[in-house]
Amino acid sequence: MHEARVSAQTPPPRLEIRNLVRRFGGQTVVDDVSLQIAPGQVTCLLGPSGCGKSTTLRMIAGVDMQDSGTIHVDGKLICDTVFRVPPERRAIGLMFQDFALFPHLSVGENVAFGLKGSGGSKRETAQRLLDRVGLAHYIDHFPHHLSGGEQQRVALARALAPRPKIMLMDEPFSGLDNRLRDGIRDETLDLLKEKGAAVLLVTHEPEEAMRMADEIALMRDGRIVQQGAPYNIYNAPADRGAMAFFSDINILRGTVRGALTNTPFGVFLAPGVADGNEVEIVFRPQHVSIDFDRGGKGPNPTVVAGTPARGTVQRARFMGSESLVEFRMDFDGSVLKATVPNVFLPKVGTPMWLSLRRDRCFVFPAAQGV
Repeated sequence: MHEARVSAQTPPPRLEIRNLVRRFGGQTVVDDVSLQIAPGQVTCLLGPSGCGKSTTLRMIAGVDMQDSGTIHVDGKLICDTVFRVPPERRAIGLMFQDFALFPHLSVGENVAFGLKGSGGSKRETAQRLLDRVGLAHYIDHFPHHLSGGEQQRVALARALAPRPKIMLMDEPFSGLDNRLRDGIRDETLDLLKEKGAAVLLVTHEPEEAMRMADEIALMRDGRIVQQGAPYNIYNAPADRGAMAFFSDINILRGTVRGALTNTPFGVFLAPGVADGNEVEIVFRPQHVSIDFDRGGKGPNPTVVAGTPARGTVQRARFMGSESLVEFRMDFDGSVLKATVPNVFLPKVGTPMWLSLRRDRCFVFPAAQGV
């Protein structure tokens, strides 16, 4: 009884989509996608181009219709395949890569566009929002007088003017200079969280998702393949593809015997994989330890176990904050990558010993056709 009362008092998600499906020309581009986003939460819909991210956003906004599934705001149905609240009545704000500011309207008129009320009250709202994004002094200027970053902030103020419950953002920062991007992203999120909006951000950039999101939903081929906090998505990937989307990876292949697979780096557990099947041991370059000799301490000692394996340096490059070293491995001639903090540039042809951080190695069934 007590649990039932607690559950009944739990507020519904600000935005919830259930089992959305969208097809074009017989091809399913969004396949059974479900999400929940609370007020003040930022969820990133992350994935490669063509995976269905933007189509999902368009269905939520109401500019495209799903073939099946439902969309809810604060627990109330706003769209299924029969009932449909018009886009302008959904309390949803939109921000896109193309800021779409009206060139013939002033900055203040752009922000106030679509607001109801007198001219004075609309200007007052625009003034307040522009002050919040640091552009109040540009209220009577025109968009072409502003930089890209300033136009982005005007677009944000315009999107916030109707006080949307939900903000949908489709690659809104990709057109900005890298030097501006981080600051504008942080300012934007601070303001959205302050207003209590539920934010769904579409991006194909893992670093942007990791920086911005409270939760990431990783999409592939129209489906969400993994969903969770950025730390969990990165450190407990669902499969090799999920792991590779966030960083370079190394792959060892082996055959399972008695739930174990032997590698030059020692034995790995392969639970649940039948004997005779191939598996892939996948690990990131930063989880490779380099030693100058079989038992020595190299430039990046870490938590390792098992057997070290020898390789010969093929290439070494300084990448700014770390060095990337590629090794040709003695055991099969394959190439493994290792990253080392700061500068470490051993000469080509230098033999070294590699070990793995085994708590960051993941065993997956071998990918078919690879």
